[in-house]
Amino acid sequence: MNCDSRVALIGIVVSDPSSVTRLNEYLHECAHYIIGRMGVPYEKAGVSIISVAIDAPQDVINTLSGKLGALKGVTSCLLYTSPSPRDRSLS
Repeated sequence: MNCDSRVALIGIVVSDPSSVTRLNEYLHECAHYIIGRMGVPYEKAGVSIISVAIDAPQDVINTLSGKLGALKGVTSCLLYTSPSPRDRSLS
């Protein structure tokens, strides 16, 4: 992680499968920032749950989360890491 980036987790719940193509396009646009991703279909509830770990500038993360949350049948939630003591000593 460099000084201009943040590590975050984006939690995504998809209840409308018609939005999956666009969701994947948005994630692909940020592929070089994505550390990892995991998707779990939860058939009992009729949703898919996706978690995306990302290391990117804060504005990139916010923009991606906003785009995802604007899709029909998609909810996203963002969780940032706290700055580590190492990061504070660099500033």
